Amino acid sequence: MNDRAALDLLVSQGPLTRTRIGELTGLSKPTASQLLARLEAAGLVRTTGNVTGRPGPSAQLYEIDPVAAHVAALAVDPLGITAAVADITGQVLGEERVDADAVAGKAPHRTAQLVARAVDGALAGAGLARGRLHGVVIGTPGALDPRTGRLRYAPHLPGWHARGLKDELAGALGTPVTLENDVNLAAVAEQHDGAAQDVDDFVLVWADKGVGAALVLGGRLLRGATGGAGEIGYLPLPGAPLTRGGGRGGDHGSAQADDAGGGFQQLVGSPAVLALARKYGARDVRTVEGAMAHDGVRAEVARRLATGIAAVVAVVDPRLVVLSGEVPRAGGQALRALVEEEFTGLPLSRPAVRLSDVDGPPVLTGALRTALATARDAVFHTG
Repeated sequence: MNDRAALDLLVSQGPLTRTRIGELTGLSKPTASQLLARLEAAGLVRTTGNVTGRPGPSAQLYEIDPVAAHVAALAVDPLGITAAVADITGQVLGEERVDADAVAGKAPHRTAQLVARAVDGALAGAGLARGRLHGVVIGTPGALDPRTGRLRYAPHLPGWHARGLKDELAGALGTPVTLENDVNLAAVAEQHDGAAQDVDDFVLVWADKGVGAALVLGGRLLRGATGGAGEIGYLPLPGAPLTRGGGRGGDHGSAQADDAGGGFQQLVGSPAVLALARKYGARDVRTVEGAMAHDGVRAEVARRLATGIAAVVAVVDPRLVVLSGEVPRAGGQALRALVEEEFTGLPLSRPAVRLSDVDGPPVLTGALRTALATARDAVFHTG
């Protein structure tokens, strides 16, 4: 327990002296010295210079040894795969983008080939071989059904629905692979690095080409019995038809989708915003950003967003709603304020509304955070 406490401190605070580690953990100097010697012998920490500029002998600094483990994080979309490789401290060492057409559509094991190319490209940028990886986390639209092992709600990702895909990917890469819903990973990023760092109960609403949500209650992601919690793209709302057809349309918690779908997604997804802009006669209807610059479009999108979010708030009662994806990003603080204002007077709890505050791609950031947490649990075990 003491070893892990010290390692977590070094991860979160950076290089520390033996004295400071003792102060933060409550350990005596001899115990802290023994602990650091043990961790150094295990290859988990290393010395990194001395503290200077103060009276007395200079104190040695200790830090996590970055080569103790490496992980890969991937974000999948219909156009391709983005991969990043990082060391155990979270420092990204290499990145790679592979287009979906880099491997022929009917090639055997096409999905595994695409993933391997993306990972190998990122590893090459980091100067590492596959054998140095301790784990891989892949963020993808849809959700892995724990009963069947198949990816659900992602018909626009051909090749990703095989029952044995997870094992095939692990075999191709030679390391454990975790598949996770992309919007769930965006919520992980907000929880650790963004707008939800101080909140244990929040909902992340993703409005992009696809529409979905991630529900975090008591600090933990709510997944549901089949991995499909957060399918708010399917919400039947006034002004939009119901989604039918066994999975077409409102893509669960998905950053991307193959069509406008039905329900909530057809009201606030990127295609719906562009259609609304044409209806309002906005000047620039080629981009969501241009469409959201129109006051009328922005106000209508805010009303639609608030209507769907109100249904979620009535069920899970979150302290915070985080708006993420292309539509909230284009609408900015003006859209956020309008959505928050729509809750005035409703007989519901009134959650705070914040925009995503993650520096970098949230899905990739969340995948990296998840991969690092798993790797640290494995390599930081010194018992």
